[in-house]
Amino acid sequence: MQATTYFTTGELAKLTGLTLRTLRYYDQIGLLIPAKDQAGIARRYDTNDLRRLQQIQTLKYVGLSLDEIRGLLAAEAETERTIRDSLLSQLDILRQKMVHTENVAKAIRTALDVDDGVGGGTWSQLARIIQAVQIEQGWGEQYRSAARLQTRIHLYDRFSTNPQGWHNWVLDQLGEEQGIHLLEVGCGDGSLWLRNIDRIPPSWRITLTDQSMGMLEEARNRLKGQPQFKFIQMDVQDIPFHDEMFDKVIANNMLYHVPDIPRAIHELYRVLKHGGELYTTTMSLRHLQEVEQLGASFDPDMEVLDRVIERFNLDNAPELLLPYFQELRSCLYEDRLLITEAEPLIDYMTSTPMNARSILQSKERERFRVYIENILERQGPIWVTKENGMYIGRKNSNGEESTKAP
Repeated sequence: MQATTYFTTGELAKLTGLTLRTLRYYDQIGLLIPAKDQAGIARRYDTNDLRRLQQIQTLKYVGLSLDEIRGLLAAEAETERTIRDSLLSQLDILRQKMVHTENVAKAIRTALDVDDGVGGGTWSQLARIIQAVQIEQGWGEQYRSAARLQTRIHLYDRFSTNPQGWHNWVLDQLGEEQGIHLLEVGCGDGSLWLRNIDRIPPSWRITLTDQSMGMLEEARNRLKGQPQFKFIQMDVQDIPFHDEMFDKVIANNMLYHVPDIPRAIHELYRVLKHGGELYTTTMSLRHLQEVEQLGASFDPDMEVLDRVIERFNLDNAPELLLPYFQELRSCLYEDRLLITEAEPLIDYMTSTPMNARSILQSKERERFRVYIENILERQGPIWVTKENGMYIGRKNSNGEESTKAP
C-alpha cells in the first residue's frame, strides 16, 4: 500500500505559488483545513487537500466569492464526484467565461469602429457593452450543471402520470424516415438518445452539440460505443456547419437560454436542407405553477421557477419562428405530476438557479420538508401542472425564408 504524501504549509506554498498568508487564511476560515495536525505543532496537507485547493483557486479565478466556493464544495462532497468530473465542470465554466469575455471584447471593438465621437448611434454601442458585461453567467450554478439537470429529470421520472415518457414522445415526433442526418443543439447529458437507444433507426447519423463542455462530455460518456453519434461543442448562435447539411434539427428545451434567439433560429434554418424540419420544444408559463406557489406559501420571498422561460415559451414561440418557417405546426404533450414525497420535490426546487437553494439551507430545509409532509398527510398527493410541447417548422422547398423575416 502506497504511503500518503503530506506537505507542510511552506511546502504547499512553494509547490503552488500561493503565499503562506493565503493558506493560513483559508485554514482560519475553514475553507481548507489540513488533513493532519501533528499534536497542534505542524500542519500537514495531503493530495486531497491539494485537489481542494486547486478547485478553490480555479473557482476564485472565475469570479466566485469564498462563501460561494465553500457552498459549492460542501454540496459537491455529498455527490461523491470524481476528480475527472470536477475538472470537466471547471473546464466547462472556464470555456464559458472565455466566450463571455470575447462577447464583451466584440462589443467594445464595435464601439471603437464608430468614429463619430460620443454622439449619434454611439450611445447604442455603449449600451451594448454594458449589456454584454451585465449578462449573468451563473458560474456557480453551471459548476454542477449536469447533476442538476438529472435532478430535475428524476422528479419527472418519479411522478409524471403519462406512462409514455417525455423522451419517448419526442423521438416519436421525429418519425421513422431512414438515412437522415440529424443535428441536436443543446443536447445536455444525452438523455433523449440514451432513453431511446433501442428505438433509433440504425441508418440515422446524429450530431450532438452543446455549448457546455461538461454536458457534452456527460453525453459522450453515456453514449460510448454508439458509432452513429458525433459530439461537437458549439454555440447555436454561430453554428460551424455548411448551409443545408441536416435533414432534421432538434432544439429540445434550450432556446430560452440563448442570448439572441432570432439569430439562433436563423442559424438552425440555415443548416437545414430544403424541406427539412426543425423541432423545438418548450413549456408554457403555467408549467409547474403549483411548485412556485408552494414555495411562496412557505416563504413569500422564495422563487423557484426560472423566468428565462418567458423568452421562448408555448405562447410566444410562433412569433419567433414564423419569420423563418411558414409551415409551423404544434404538438402538446399531455402530462402532469402527482407528487407523493417531499425530498425529490425539494431537490428539484433547490436545483434551479433561483433563490430557493439559498433559502432552504440546513434548518430551513428541514422545516420546509416537515411543511410539505404535513400537506401530503392532510391533503394527499400534490398535483402539479405540466405543459410541455413542440413546434415543428418545415423549411420551404425553395429554401426561401418567410416574407415576414426581418
